[in-house]
Amino acid sequence: MAAKEFFDGKSVLLTGGSGSFGGALVSELLRTHKPRVLRVLDHDENALWTLESKFAADRRLRLLLGDIREPDRLLLALQDIDIVIHAAALKHVPSGEYNPFEAVKTNVLGTQNVIDAALAAGVGTVVLTSTDKAANPSNVMGTTKLLAEKLTVAANYYRGRRRTRFSCVRFGNVLGSRGSAPLLFRDQIAMGGPVTLTDPRMTRFLMSLDDAVRLVLKAVTMTQGGETFILKMKTARVKDIVAVMLRNLSQGRRIEIRRTGRKPGEKIYEELLTEEEVARAHELPEMYLLLPTMPELLPGDLHAYPGARPARPISYRSDRVRPIPQREIELLLRASGLL
Repeated sequence: MAAKEFFDGKSVLLTGGSGSFGGALVSELLRTHKPRVLRVLDHDENALWTLESKFAADRRLRLLLGDIREPDRLLLALQDIDIVIHAAALKHVPSGEYNPFEAVKTNVLGTQNVIDAALAAGVGTVVLTSTDKAANPSNVMGTTKLLAEKLTVAANYYRGRRRTRFSCVRFGNVLGSRGSAPLLFRDQIAMGGPVTLTDPRMTRFLMSLDDAVRLVLKAVTMTQGGETFILKMKTARVKDIVAVMLRNLSQGRRIEIRRTGRKPGEKIYEELLTEEEVARAHELPEMYLLLPTMPELLPGDLHAYPGARPARPISYRSDRVRPIPQREIELLLRASGLL
């Protein structure tokens, strides 16, 4: 079933929905789809107010102030909900290094709260939004998101006779999202510099906000329960992103590039699929489909994913994928409203 028809008449809850991705997803659902109601749960009162101001005319939108750390609040929010898109998380690597248990409380315990509330409320589908930092993690944030993935997938095993299906998506670096490097570079250039570059060897997987929205909506419609959906993404050198932004935004000013070294917990490269994961992954034209480790959760019929075939035996790392040239980076940045 196409995504447009899938959401017709459904009740949807989006956790952590007041950020850049949440705003893009809310806009897409309300503009293109026909949900009966769309609830957004977030603990950021000001961001919820901004969202309300933008979509005040649409009575399908319900904005809920609350935190996924609070099980009782979640249980109330999930009453009569068909689909949960769980995007609430602590996402910044350095803050996780300095405040590790805060990341655990939101990314791990909060995710388990979402799972428990979804089972209790009889939700149909739950999709967790995760990150490439969960693949072979080297920092607290990535480690907590990997555990969130494991909790989400395992919920399919112990749900009993409940109908709820749980799956995940992995994002790369979402261009234009709050806190993303290109937004920081743009602000630094506007202030006259310096532009901070951690390490010229650093590479990252890139995706647009539209890519992120399409991946989540496709996962909701395709999931059988237990999968992790991973978009095939382009790779760029961070130093090339800086060069493109300086060329387009510096207005002839001489702006310093300052080497700062890696932040705590940061990696030179990111991974979307580890070598172990590739062995149980299938490939679709535009994405990878990572199947669960537990044999009881494997789909009985891979025809549920048209065009799927075993993935090639590679480690999908950003330093092993040919980086896109600067002219293509410029097109991506323009399409994302960053230039």
